[in-house]
Amino acid sequence: MPLTIIQPGRRVRLVAVDAGHGLQGQLTAMGLVPGVEIEVLQNSFRGPFIIAVKGSRIMLGRGMAQKIVVE
Repeated sequence: MPLTIIQPGRRVRLVAVDAGHGLQGQLTAMGLVPGVEIEVLQNSFRGPFIIAVKGSRIMLGRGMAQKIVVE
């Protein structure tokens, strides 16, 4: 399921990134690699999409978040 449908406060595990090499490289540099645990901090249709990964907060565009597949 895409990361964008996860409610704030839930923790999920990253399964894959359904994107090209450029975006995959950017997300890998931010620590978003398969198997990592992600906590959704903010997910509203207005405003930023914010996640926590390995103790860091990361703000993603909705298009980027849509390409992240989690379970």
